[in-house]
Amino acid sequence: MTTTYTRAEVAKHASADDNWIIIDDTVYDVSKFARFHPGGRAFVDGVAGQEATKQFYSFHRQDVLRSMAAKYAIGKIADPPTGKKAVVKLAPGELSTVPYAEPSAFQGVPSPYYDDSHRRFRRDLRAFFDTEVMPDAVANDARGVHPSKELWRKLGMRGVLACRIQSGPWLKDVVENCGVTLPGGITPAQFDPFHELIAHEESSGRLGVPGYADGMGAGLVIGLPPVLQFGEPALARKVGREVLTGEKQICLAISGPEAGSDVANVACVAKLSSCKTHYLVSGVKKWITNGVFSDYFVTAVVTKPGPKPELSLMLIERGEGVDTKPIKTSYSPAAGTAYVTFENARVPTGNVLGKIGEGFKLIMHNFNHERWYIVAGANRASRLVVEECLKWSTQREVFKARLIDQPVIRNKLARLASQVEGVQAWLEAVTYAMKHTTHEEQAVKLAGPIALLKHFCTRVANDVSDEACQIFGGRAITQTGMGQVVERFQRSAKFAAILGGSEEVWRTWECGRRCGPCPTPSCERMLVVSRSESSTSSTSTAWLASCFPTAVRSPSRASPQPPACSASPTPRSPPPRCTPPTPPRTPRERSPWSRAERRPAS
Repeated sequence: MTTTYTRAEVAKHASADDNWIIIDDTVYDVSKFARFHPGGRAFVDGVAGQEATKQFYSFHRQDVLRSMAAKYAIGKIADPPTGKKAVVKLAPGELSTVPYAEPSAFQGVPSPYYDDSHRRFRRDLRAFFDTEVMPDAVANDARGVHPSKELWRKLGMRGVLACRIQSGPWLKDVVENCGVTLPGGITPAQFDPFHELIAHEESSGRLGVPGYADGMGAGLVIGLPPVLQFGEPALARKVGREVLTGEKQICLAISGPEAGSDVANVACVAKLSSCKTHYLVSGVKKWITNGVFSDYFVTAVVTKPGPKPELSLMLIERGEGVDTKPIKTSYSPAAGTAYVTFENARVPTGNVLGKIGEGFKLIMHNFNHERWYIVAGANRASRLVVEECLKWSTQREVFKARLIDQPVIRNKLARLASQVEGVQAWLEAVTYAMKHTTHEEQAVKLAGPIALLKHFCTRVANDVSDEACQIFGGRAITQTGMGQVVERFQRSAKFAAILGGSEEVWRTWECGRRCGPCPTPSCERMLVVSRSESSTSSTSTAWLASCFPTAVRSPSRASPQPPACSASPTPRSPPPRCTPPTPPRTPRERSPWSRAERRPAS
């Protein structure tokens, strides 16, 4: 039975050597702890024998109480003050009751996308993360320690790793043959993209420790699908079982130091041996997430050098000729971001994924899923920060009023919540489309929407990061205490804007793609022209009209001319190039882009 104390009894323990305090509804004996308090014992002694809830939450998160309770909690208060709202303490697996802290479908709003299996799935998965993962994540993220082998095996056997990969026969295989159980008691037949969406949200975004979260399977999410989908059956089965059960780890090694988002610019070379039984791979890769501790590397290589090099995709196992070095980034080394060097690494010909020369096709095949996964994690991380802002605003008092009572803060919170909800709605619509389309259909119908969704999501994350910093003030740039989640988000929010192709790459690609068929690749870019320039420069207008013929209407002419970038040019003339027309100029004429030409006549 829990011991209860009155406030009068607690007040008797108000000395430096005998110090009791009340936080929420619990009584703590901090007599021994006071001298070890990081802020000095004066803070503890100042509330000896008193209610210390307000003072505690001005500097500490509720997480601190969980670690203190076992050591210092001695009982409950028998006479809580009337009218005081009880502090909500969630049990493992329970969903937050803070407005907009969860997707609307999990806060009582009807949704066509989710059923009871999804709700059971989320609760079970969250309970596992709250009890098994969160303590390890918080402790090791700052130290730069990636998940232990023991935890990794737990992630595998509890089905967390398997649920972060696209649905396929491999899910049924590890459940039936490897003893893996899926969260919430769901079956492989029930698993759909919305279960995977929830798995990414809970694994990647909600932890609030981005480096550790990426170390917990980012490489698996983007590296294993090509093996499962394009590897030889025996190879796919072997590697799939090893990785999904947590025995081994895998990563995707595409980017090199000479190129980032330009995935076709590969300098790593694979040469076929004279006996034609294996390849010798030499070259380097950079920014490889999970590369420090991975056992397998899905690697893009050049198998035929030349003006148009032949790209292939291979699975390289760690061993002789493979070396990895950590790269320091703005977030935790727990992600295992690596510089990977191959020096005549021996790769059996059976480890080629797909066919020789299909490397670029295979890389692009998985890009939609990678960008979708990035959005899922990034938006859930943004939502976590919005929740932190809402809780802090109701707790923090400034100028004798709570932050939430100030209109400027309410405006910020409303705008952030609406932006996060907007991304969520778009994400769920795309996920529904993924559920009802094949991979091939997704490549045609969803590549553009997913690319723009990623751009929108990362812009929202940037806005959330900035406004959260203003709401938390100095705490937002402090790595411990109330603002630690916001501080970690500040350091990592830009990762999502770069990984999987930068914002500019996908925005430009999508706008260029909408241009339609074009005989020259120069058309696949977005040209931004200001109103003043487009109204005064015939050259710029013509260029824009050539690349976006349906969006720009040129003045009527006596004899209409076909657009410069025609999808079907006349047979008698060669296909025109998508380049600005260059009118004849005298040597003394200046460029129509010059300021002098655009200056009004005196």
